[in-house]
Amino acid sequence: MSRRVLVTGAGGFIGHHLVTFLKAKGYWVRGVDIKMPEYETSQADEFEVRDLRDPDACRAAVKGIHDVYHLAADMGGIGYITSSHAGITLNNTKINVGMIDAARDFGVERFLFASSACIYPQYLQLQPDVTPLKEADAFPADPEEGYGLEKLYMEKMCQYFTEDYGFATRVVRFHNVYGPLGTYDGGREKAPAAICRKVALSQDGGEIEIWGDGLQTRSFMHVDDCVEGIYRIMGSGYDKPLNLGTDELISVDGLVDLVSSIAGKRLSKRHDTSRPQGVRGRNSDNSLLREVLGWEPRILLAEGLVPTYRWISGELEAQSSLQAPIPAVAAE
Repeated sequence: MSRRVLVTGAGGFIGHHLVTFLKAKGYWVRGVDIKMPEYETSQADEFEVRDLRDPDACRAAVKGIHDVYHLAADMGGIGYITSSHAGITLNNTKINVGMIDAARDFGVERFLFASSACIYPQYLQLQPDVTPLKEADAFPADPEEGYGLEKLYMEKMCQYFTEDYGFATRVVRFHNVYGPLGTYDGGREKAPAAICRKVALSQDGGEIEIWGDGLQTRSFMHVDDCVEGIYRIMGSGYDKPLNLGTDELISVDGLVDLVSSIAGKRLSKRHDTSRPQGVRGRNSDNSLLREVLGWEPRILLAEGLVPTYRWISGELEAQSSLQAPIPAVAAE
């Protein structure tokens, strides 16, 4: 009998890709989310639409499951997470506590929690040429308000469940994941998707708006590397937090230039410094990841952005064709 796994957040970007990855590995997969996948049908053996803020929904989700990949979260891009501290903290606290409690009660063997680089102290991320962040840098704590704080709280909850109950947990700190099939508009999209959308909608020689001064820096990981890393970490036996990202640092302006080059467009930038831009610099130190797994993400940004841009551009073209007015036909 194949191992039975649960992916929460399976209607979202990373969760949907993870379901596909695990099915290809031969697992029986149950996907759970408050919504169905937006862009293609899930390959999960079972897909259940449930609101995991409800403890009863968490208990129903984990029944008969060996491993839980817990990715469900209320989250989005910088504009959303900086304007929704109360809602994000309340929703994710309910989801996370309900899920880990139900998983332990129902005999789940391994529980992986998707955390975030937003847990890292803001005082270490004040310069664009940021020193890559190590796992041990999390304390003394000063995480991003709301989203980062509740992620750090849940990391400690995993630690306590392992120490006090012998419950096997894994904690993965994501660093900015991008790729096809991800949200690219509506306010919850991340920077690569937002920039791909803006570039795709711009005419050659035009102008696009950039949030902040464009000098803020990040590293970005392709979703294929992300799901590979999640899978390896679950099987590693390592129960402390691990970074999962790349150490390929780039500025937001540099990201715009890269996407513009892929699109074959020359675009000027208009910077809006009144908009949220997050920390000045954030990069992943992968030393511990390499030590634990003998592996790290390998897809370069210039490589991974090509299919990402083409997919977003194609989606926008399809929308445009659907919305085009039907030409009037003269009566005979």
